Amino acid sequence: MNTLDKLRPLAAIAEERERWREQGRTVALANGVFDLLHVGHVRYLEGAKALADVLVVAVNSDASTRAYKGPGRPHIPEAERAELVASLACTDRVVVFDEPNVRIIIRALKPDVHVKGTDYTPDSIPEGDEVRAYGGRTAVAGDPKDHSTTDLARRLGREGAK
Repeated sequence: MNTLDKLRPLAAIAEERERWREQGRTVALANGVFDLLHVGHVRYLEGAKALADVLVVAVNSDASTRAYKGPGRPHIPEAERAELVASLACTDRVVVFDEPNVRIIIRALKPDVHVKGTDYTPDSIPEGDEVRAYGGRTAVAGDPKDHSTTDLARRLGREGAK
């Protein structure tokens, strides 16, 4: 599938979700900003994909990123971040969202598993109550939080100053 074909509005992915359910396929939902894509992001998404047949990734919009990370973020515009995430072999669909959390996406897709990175535990995932309400589960994937966009941006800033 072409990278850009993986980018879909939530309503279209929700329709596909019904077909996947009929086919007996499981769905994982992962989410994040994915600003300055790095190996920690890749390991998180590959780990999320290993938990289900289909991986849907929700990417924070520019506005929700600024609200969450501050006025200097994102470094990369939402369309480009979404396209980069969609280009990964482990990613099946990508949706961009404006809300402060992924509850609206969880309600629309009812993923079998909602996956967060290792800065969470299955019990500390903020939307966990939403997932458990319909019988889904939460999980954590990826490597220890050894990589971050903030650290990468800091290192790039220092290199640029030389």
